[in-house]
Amino acid sequence: MEKSASAGTGVPAAIYDDDIVKKFAIATLIWGAVGMLVGVIIALQLAWWPANLGLPWTTFGRLRPLHTNAVIFAFGGNICFTGIYYSMQRLLKTRMWSDALSKIHFWGWQLIIVAAAVTFPLGLSQSREYAELIWPIDIAITLIWVAFAVNFFGTIAVRKVKHIYVAIWFYMSFVITIAVLHIVNSLAMPATFLRSYPIYSGMTDALVQWWYGHNAVGFFLTTPFLGLMYYFLPKAADKPIYSYRLSIVHFWGLIFLYIWAGPHHLLYSGLPDWAQTLGMVFSIVLLAPSWGGMLNGLLTLRGAWDRLRTDPVLKFMVVGVSFYGMSTFEGPMMSIRAVNGLAHFTNWVVGHVHSGALGWNGMLSFAVLYWLVPRLWNKPLAKPKMATQHFWLATIGIVLYTVSMWAAGLMEGLQWRAIGDGGQLANPIFIDIVHRLEPFYWLRLLGGTLYFVGALMAVYNLFKTMRGPESVSTDAAAPVPAT
Repeated sequence: MEKSASAGTGVPAAIYDDDIVKKFAIATLIWGAVGMLVGVIIALQLAWWPANLGLPWTTFGRLRPLHTNAVIFAFGGNICFTGIYYSMQRLLKTRMWSDALSKIHFWGWQLIIVAAAVTFPLGLSQSREYAELIWPIDIAITLIWVAFAVNFFGTIAVRKVKHIYVAIWFYMSFVITIAVLHIVNSLAMPATFLRSYPIYSGMTDALVQWWYGHNAVGFFLTTPFLGLMYYFLPKAADKPIYSYRLSIVHFWGLIFLYIWAGPHHLLYSGLPDWAQTLGMVFSIVLLAPSWGGMLNGLLTLRGAWDRLRTDPVLKFMVVGVSFYGMSTFEGPMMSIRAVNGLAHFTNWVVGHVHSGALGWNGMLSFAVLYWLVPRLWNKPLAKPKMATQHFWLATIGIVLYTVSMWAAGLMEGLQWRAIGDGGQLANPIFIDIVHRLEPFYWLRLLGGTLYFVGALMAVYNLFKTMRGPESVSTDAAAPVPAT
């Protein structure tokens, strides 16, 4: 815990609960390493099939959902909660409403992650993208989320300041929308303690799933991270946000448009054409607020670009925000019918997802951790040069990963569609195209391994920081970012 300096702010001093922030930060590091390790393993399995080990529990089909859930909900979820619990208390100048609910949230979330790590290798899954967990765990997620939401809005209700900074608006969209998405998509009829059947069927089931799936990306991997960007980027740059008005436009544009974009996953399907077109149009228009947010982040660095040479935190943030812009350009383009017809079901989609997950979410997460850990523990970063080395490994790894998957995807799409002189498929044997992907899979493995090694360096560096000697002073209680 720390005492906030409130001199000259007109806001009473507050005692913040930083113990919960530390817990989530440590969990982020641990689960990040685990999730990325599984990612490297399944990348090896695609390049070299004996890595499946001939065991049902270690096959690609069972480890893949473990990887995605570990990276999204364990690594991504914990860093979101780390940033939210830290920034929210300081923006609102008040302690979290309930210490007990904070602890319930932390331990409940970690138990859910452990349950996922046990059930997926055993083959217990609902086979729904980003919603694979079985129904008892779904209920546990709901209960823990309610505890988090009550604590979150309770803190807003007792805040010491009138103004609610834009970062908290993004956090609010995260809390509310994820609750709605999870409950609606997870509605099912239990058959046994471990099995259930969704209440939806046919095309309705597909539409609900991808309404959930795309917005899980939009409201779990986008809005809370934008909240972190709007808080931690001005902090790291020591500059006010470039345009507070633009941040508000960014928020409302994103919130209104994102929720309708899911049907672009179902182009050329049995979904009515009007619904497919609606998803495509909203996806394309989504480019405008997304790039508004990216430019707002990058322009905040005016006058601080010279620090990029020496400050690893800003290096990570700049690349992270840049990948946010790139991913939010690529996504709308891929939602266009003609492009989707070429890209869908190919490794191009895999490259797109990972450019966002590794580039945007991953780089911003490490930036937040490198900025936050020294301030939480009141200790200097143990190895600043290693942080810079981590940055370059991660950046090179992302580039190798995404470029290899883009190339693989284009090759797949073109060869699937190729027509011979007789009007028949030029490549009728599917496995032949799969064999041609092998060099790209090895290149992806190299890129993913570099990123994973960089993550291990961060784990070592930050844990060493936690155990190092204390600093003379700290700016952990620095003023709220200028608005």
